[in-house]
Amino acid sequence: MQQRETIIVLDFGGQYNQLIARRVRECGVYCEIYSYRTPLETIRAKNPRGIILTGGPNSVYDPASATCTADLFAMGVPVLGICYGSQLMMHLLGGRVERAPEREYGKTEVYVDTESLLFQEVNPTTICWMSHNDYISQAAPGFKVIAHTDHCPVAAVEAPDKGLYAVQFHPEVLHTQQGSLMLSNFVYKVCGCAGDWKMDSFVEQSIQNIRAKVGNGKVLCALSGGVDSSVAAVMLAKAVGRQLTCVFVDHGLLRKDEGDQVEAVFGPEGPYDLNFIRVNAQQRFYDKLAGQDDPETKRKIIGEEFIRVFEEEAKKIGRVDYLVQGTIYPDVVESGLGGESAVIKSHHNVGGLPDYVDFKEIIEPLRDLFKDEVRAAGRELGLPEALVARQPFPGPGLAVRIIGAVTPEKVRMVQEADAIFREEMANFGLANAASQYFAALTNMRSVGVMGDERTYDYAVALRAVSTSDFMTAESVQLPWELLGKVTSRIVNEVPHVNRVLYDCTGKPPATIEFE
Repeated sequence: MQQRETIIVLDFGGQYNQLIARRVRECGVYCEIYSYRTPLETIRAKNPRGIILTGGPNSVYDPASATCTADLFAMGVPVLGICYGSQLMMHLLGGRVERAPEREYGKTEVYVDTESLLFQEVNPTTICWMSHNDYISQAAPGFKVIAHTDHCPVAAVEAPDKGLYAVQFHPEVLHTQQGSLMLSNFVYKVCGCAGDWKMDSFVEQSIQNIRAKVGNGKVLCALSGGVDSSVAAVMLAKAVGRQLTCVFVDHGLLRKDEGDQVEAVFGPEGPYDLNFIRVNAQQRFYDKLAGQDDPETKRKIIGEEFIRVFEEEAKKIGRVDYLVQGTIYPDVVESGLGGESAVIKSHHNVGGLPDYVDFKEIIEPLRDLFKDEVRAAGRELGLPEALVARQPFPGPGLAVRIIGAVTPEKVRMVQEADAIFREEMANFGLANAASQYFAALTNMRSVGVMGDERTYDYAVALRAVSTSDFMTAESVQLPWELLGKVTSRIVNEVPHVNRVLYDCTGKPPATIEFE
């Protein structure tokens, strides 16, 4: 297989490491994240077309700060330093970095030299996102200043003969108006990339590679119905067909009719020729969850029970050669296996695999992809748009959208309320107006009046948020007419609900889910 052209992002602990990689991939160039601790020989062996140094929380003149060898800049590979990365480049190559007399934070007017390859077709005065306490007070020898602000005399520098560029701002964030153009200029005009990262060729090549690896082997896939596992399953189905068995554990905590929708796509009446097993384990999960009101306890019960059910089905199948997982690139990075950022969360798909399935190897066909790329792969594979565009849904399902203990009755209540909310969002032409929206069942009961009778019933909370990365989010201002219609329908159509609330809180301080 021909090696794809690659840009490497060296992570110095910046919060935008994944965002940089995503922006580069949006330019049509493959990109991977590595820790700044990665040995130079390893980087060289990757044969990168270019290297990008991320931001970071430290000061380069602090002896304990993240650093790299100056030999990195003599490899003959173009390097772009961003924020801390720009300061580090200057510091290591003989420039001066010190505490800025005035901190810059937020949207800032930057005056750029449009003769530079980095700023070709960029407006001479452009808005960029600044976030720094230190600044470059003197560029390193051999570097030319190519951008400045009213408070920052060295906002960008270049040594084009060496392919070295550095910017004090963050081109990867959306607040930098022409940041994508700057990154495109770097990967194409500086690094000379051709742009061979295309989803159609990735899908085709992946299917060929899977087919060659599996041969006549048997493959097992745990199918949740989510985007990642569904795309992975279809890719395997196209590669090996009936050699694949998909086990779909329906824990009774999915949205209304979702289990049937998954079966319609992957079951015997669907378009894919594979072995599909649906395990209807709803009551089993409800029994395990009875009386449990702590969110973490509920999560653990569901995760462990899912493994037990999957284990039982796997034993019925017997020996399999390969286990398929829908691991995606953020799972890898956030589990501390790529980049430098602290472990954000442990992922069931990365590390710590259960030992109950007898298999010899794991296949993770989406391991290199970000979520938007997984959706693009799904479209290439011909999955229904409703499944490909599916909003994020928590692994524990509706258990974390029901505050307090879970009962079958509460599940039905939140399913019905959620279905009404979704239906009316579509009726009002707002199905795509929010990144994620849903109904949750609070544990609050209050007095109400329905049909001249006193009620003492539950309150449903509606939530709709807008976000680009799900790390931060804003509440969406939905039309009052829509909220009124949804409220009326929920209190009239869903038993034991007499009040509807709308959550106006952003993330932070709240999280997107309720538990």
